[in-house]
Amino acid sequence: MARADRQKWSTSCSRMVSWSGIRRIHAMLRQKMVREFLAEFMGTYIMMVFGLGATAHMVLGSKKLLGSFLSVNLSFGFGVTIGVHVAGKISGAHINAAVTFTNCALGRMSWRKFPVYVLGQFLGSFTAAATIYCLFYKAILHFTGGQLTVTGPTATAGIFATYLPDYMTLWWGFLNEVFATGVLQLCLFAITDQENNPALHGTEALVIGVLVVTIGMSLGMNTGYAINPSRDLPPRVFTFIAGWGIQVFRAGENWWWVPVVAPLLGAYIGGVIYLVFISPSVPVKPQGLEDPTACEDHRITALSKTGPQPSLSSSLTLVSVTPTNRSSVQPVPPLTESMHF
Repeated sequence: MARADRQKWSTSCSRMVSWSGIRRIHAMLRQKMVREFLAEFMGTYIMMVFGLGATAHMVLGSKKLLGSFLSVNLSFGFGVTIGVHVAGKISGAHINAAVTFTNCALGRMSWRKFPVYVLGQFLGSFTAAATIYCLFYKAILHFTGGQLTVTGPTATAGIFATYLPDYMTLWWGFLNEVFATGVLQLCLFAITDQENNPALHGTEALVIGVLVVTIGMSLGMNTGYAINPSRDLPPRVFTFIAGWGIQVFRAGENWWWVPVVAPLLGAYIGGVIYLVFISPSVPVKPQGLEDPTACEDHRITALSKTGPQPSLSSSLTLVSVTPTNRSSVQPVPPLTESMHF
């Protein structure tokens, strides 16, 4: 009898511990910063799985019949669209470190969120690269004969990261990346500008996907249009770990740093050009680390974020309007948030 009682007590305690742990995990996942991290992780993961999978088809497909540069552009574009739908209401779906950097630098988001967003994007991209490697492992071995190379007729590192073609130089490629990312950011601000250039409500994610496809088809040949540090660096690190070796960093005159630095510069320039010439009424005041909450909710998101009392904020103002302070802010009518890539 005592033994049965002890077993019942032990079972009851284990259930209590289990439910207590589940409740703690659930409470942690409901924290805003954690949800934003997970949203960026999943949005980037979806984008990269679709894009890298299409690239694997193009590189490994027999006589290029299973994929083409067009299919890569379409897959990355629609991958962005789906990624925006996955993360948009939670984090704004940046899924691009250059976009996150620009929004922080222009005062649209707190700098304290920058490492959270970028870490989520990098981990999502790295995980996507690992996923594609596992799915296409047999095809890669068959195509290469077991030799993982970065350059040459059986090179497969290009499935995961961008590399310069022979006719390009490092600095010419740098300018290409700056320009392409500047076009991306300028157009993103235009698509999500609720006052001057509003897209048809509900179509923002699709229009952003079309934008990425268009950039790839028109500007992608010279450098592979990384236009996103989160798209290029994590998969490159994965290939270094997976067996391609140090050549993934040395190829193309040490090209690896360009898809990290050039998109940051290009996105910032593109954002400033839009704010100065197209939307001059926007006050641009970068936020410092000492005041991390002054522009907490001024991301550009295409879908309104979830929450009990969503902040109704304009993508063209640094003044947040909530039901509790609406009466004190008369000159700026409340606008719903819109989404970035």
